[in-house]
Amino acid sequence: MTSTIAPAREAVQAADRVAAARRRVTVGETIAQTLTMAWRALKKMRRNPEQFFDVALQPILFTAMFAFIFGGAIAGDVESYLPLMIPGILAQTVLTTCMATGTQLREDMEKGVFDRFKSLPIARIAPLAGPMVADLLRYAIAATLTFGMGLVMGYRPGGGVAGVLGAILLAIFTGWSLAWVFTWVGTIARSAQAVQGISMMILFPLTFLSNAFVPVETLPGWLAAFVRVNPVSHLVTAARDLANGGLVSGSVAWTLLASLIVIAVFAPLSVRSYKRHM
Repeated sequence: MTSTIAPAREAVQAADRVAAARRRVTVGETIAQTLTMAWRALKKMRRNPEQFFDVALQPILFTAMFAFIFGGAIAGDVESYLPLMIPGILAQTVLTTCMATGTQLREDMEKGVFDRFKSLPIARIAPLAGPMVADLLRYAIAATLTFGMGLVMGYRPGGGVAGVLGAILLAIFTGWSLAWVFTWVGTIARSAQAVQGISMMILFPLTFLSNAFVPVETLPGWLAAFVRVNPVSHLVTAARDLANGGLVSGSVAWTLLASLIVIAVFAPLSVRSYKRHM
């Protein structure tokens, strides 16, 4: 018994000595390492262009489908429905795109890629934050295509270029913050399929039970109460105020505050879960 415990104790002590001798990573090095991981993720996207299919096709398909199906029933015609719908499609597209972050993370973990990262003297957050920085490009493509498709269909945003850019940047930041939730899910789920299922179960109700596609006034009272406090509704309202009127309303502040809270909660949870499971 003693001979079995001794080697194990020595191994633990050796691991502790290695950890104690590891140089603390500075903030500058953390940023540089995160950007390196982001560059790795971008190269991976370039070699796997199918990762862009959802951000390239979903905005076009959803914009056309929702406009022609619901435009006449809700607003009387498609053109009148576009100012209501385009910001909603923007929020839905960016938020559903960020689900892929957790799925791809889980796939890398299953392949053993993160075992190699763990052995490197790098910041623990870099392998997690790097792909999310690279995903900003995917969010930007999805948001741009959404407004581009709207313009083709006759949408003319009253907020001008500045309002549209503000709505896009707000949606991108919100999607990036929410991606931390799915990153955490990716570190605790058992498979990539489980990550995708859990992410859809969380995001799709929030997206469709919002004011993205229908006015809140048309909903039953109990549902309207939930829609008004739904964070996605605040994002959609903020995007409408920016794109349609160039207004920085209170919904913009609430959306930014909610995004910062999500980052503050789930970024540490993701790093802690990553360190525990790797």
